[in-house]
Amino acid sequence: MTQAMDRTLKALSLVLSYPTRALQQAMPEIGGVLASDTRLTAAARRALRPLIEELGGRDIYDLQETYVGLFDRSRTLSLNLFEHVHGESRDRGGAMVSLVETYRDAGFDPVTSELPDHLPMLLEFLSTRPFVEAQETLADAAHILEALNARLARRESSYGAVFAALCQLAGAKADKDAVAELLEEPDVDPDDLEALDKVWEESEVRFGPDPGAGCPQVRDMLARMDTPVNPAPGSAPVAAE
Repeated sequence: MTQAMDRTLKALSLVLSYPTRALQQAMPEIGGVLASDTRLTAAARRALRPLIEELGGRDIYDLQETYVGLFDRSRTLSLNLFEHVHGESRDRGGAMVSLVETYRDAGFDPVTSELPDHLPMLLEFLSTRPFVEAQETLADAAHILEALNARLARRESSYGAVFAALCQLAGAKADKDAVAELLEEPDVDPDDLEALDKVWEESEVRFGPDPGAGCPQVRDMLARMDTPVNPAPGSAPVAAE
């Protein structure tokens, strides 16, 4: 029996994607999906409205500039989840390969140039899974979601409402110490190019086959994000999907 798509997780995946004219045209439908999901509180649904209105009505180039400034040029707001745990270290490579194996085992084969730990991609994957599994995965990542929510709130960004909604769907409180540790990393002005260069000077990421890859559920990967996963000795690097 085919698993029905979770339309809310799919909608949130789209809202967190790079803005396009096609996405703008879909905003009325996306907004309707989010406004009707009673798993979210009325306050959470109201909080999403300003972002839906912005994405549907603002100039597309302004939207794209805002998105890049937030998520692509600010490491502390990266939508690549493992970035917040492993940075650009080799440990992230093994974690990434395992996540790709999880996608493949579930028959999920996204066509995108984004890394597999990109949050919109993960949400799209979770929208195809039973909600109990999706909820457990979100709960395992709750500290990252809460930290991103807090950083966006500081910037008075309407995108923060998405992360607040995801925290609600997770159905679990984020570990306060883990959130505080993530928030200790200083924000860097995306217009300060010299500072950005220093922040991104990390070791090279290499993706290689991992003997422990292919865990049965993506939630197991997120649950072990603090445990290094190293590529097999002598393995040749392969491209991330």
